[in-house]
Amino acid sequence: MDEEYDVIVLGTGLKECILSGLLSVDGLKVLHMDRNDYYGGESTSLNLTQLWKRFRGDDTPPESLGASREYNVDMIPKFMMANGSLVRILIHTDVTKYLNFKAVDGSFVYNKGKIYKVPATDVEALKSPLMGLFEKRRARKFFIYVQDYEDNDPKSHEGLDLNKVTARELISRYGLEDDTIDFIGHALALHIDDNYLDQPALEFVKRMKLYAESLARFQGGSPYIYPLYGLGELPQAFARLSAVYGGTYMLNKPECKAIEFYFSGEMFILYSSRSQWCTSLRILNFGETDVVNAFLLAEKVEFDGDGKVIGVTSEGETAKCKKVVCDPSYLPDKAEKVGKVARAICIMSHPIPNTHDSHSAQVILPQKQLGRKSDMYLFCCSYAHNVAPKGKFIAFVSTEAETDNPEEELKPGIDLLGPIDEIFYDILDRYVPTNDHASDNCFISASYDPTTHFESTVNDVIQMYSNITGKALDLSVDLSAASAAAE
Repeated sequence: MDEEYDVIVLGTGLKECILSGLLSVDGLKVLHMDRNDYYGGESTSLNLTQLWKRFRGDDTPPESLGASREYNVDMIPKFMMANGSLVRILIHTDVTKYLNFKAVDGSFVYNKGKIYKVPATDVEALKSPLMGLFEKRRARKFFIYVQDYEDNDPKSHEGLDLNKVTARELISRYGLEDDTIDFIGHALALHIDDNYLDQPALEFVKRMKLYAESLARFQGGSPYIYPLYGLGELPQAFARLSAVYGGTYMLNKPECKAIEFYFSGEMFILYSSRSQWCTSLRILNFGETDVVNAFLLAEKVEFDGDGKVIGVTSEGETAKCKKVVCDPSYLPDKAEKVGKVARAICIMSHPIPNTHDSHSAQVILPQKQLGRKSDMYLFCCSYAHNVAPKGKFIAFVSTEAETDNPEEELKPGIDLLGPIDEIFYDILDRYVPTNDHASDNCFISASYDPTTHFESTVNDVIQMYSNITGKALDLSVDLSAASAAAE
């Protein structure tokens, strides 16, 4: 490893793979390493045998569920907006040639115990059973304002400066009810909390327009698309892209080895079967007498005397670099835990009830409807997207954990699914970087949130790209270059 790289990327999670591809296209010399022998990191896709092994501890799922190879179960499931930033990145990098997409059937919102289609235009507002007659008229006027609004056309602004007027002030002009504001803000503009209400309304209006434009794109039942065979295709597609532009990949670097960690009096005692010492030690939990699970990370990030990154050492060799990109698990001392994501993974033999038999759908349960601080999300996909055998559906319920009993927290969403063949629970710690990337040249991604759409994920990628390169990512592309099958 005598070569010097502009950037070394650690981990093949989706964010890291997108950045690897973007930076390679920009002409940077990229080395991409992963301690795993598969792509995707936390955001990988599993077949049925892998799913069983991960959550049940054995690799013999029941034969009644069908062939293992026909399952592609995303560990962090997300749909992408048809006109959204991720699709623009796919077109910008020409990754679309490696992928096939299919439109998602339905987009729904939970209100007062029932599931409703999300109305996105003035015409849909008039038809929606979500609202009474007078509220439909008020909502229709609001939707017309949003549809007609153009940044560069002052006549469409109706005397309002949306850089100064808050979303709350804009909405109040139309006298909309709380339940209407709820679905517009959370299921249409896709805000994850109510903080947007007291921020300038421009971003809120742009998000609504993106939803409506994405909905019109494929004339389907939702604004979302999703790759055939699941999201596991995405990291591999960006990895291929990086390789085409000269990026170097090294998978299966010595995987993390478990060690035992004892607490005895005032002494910590480490026991490892390896002769080499670990480069980074991350304690997952411990009490005074507990044996603790910890991991040895194969790659060690090297710094100079000023704390700036100078390279990455693996198996006794050091690759020099100017910058490092990684997920929080590679530099745990430069990240902090900010919460937990609770997720239920369900195998079913039917679509989610009350979603018009949609084979793929998102249902958003706004926080106020559940008396919570954070929204809950339902995600459903099926054999229609080649992620399960014929007749089988994969559903997820996810949210930010707010208590010590996340399984109970997920119950309102799980209750909407109907009969479930198998259910698995996954709890993931959520981390955000705490370092100053300008000082150490380490660019660390945030952990994935519980949303079942890509908007917040891609915002993190775009911000990281700007921090790494010092320039904005140009996403002015011809959207017709990407297509998705409706059926």
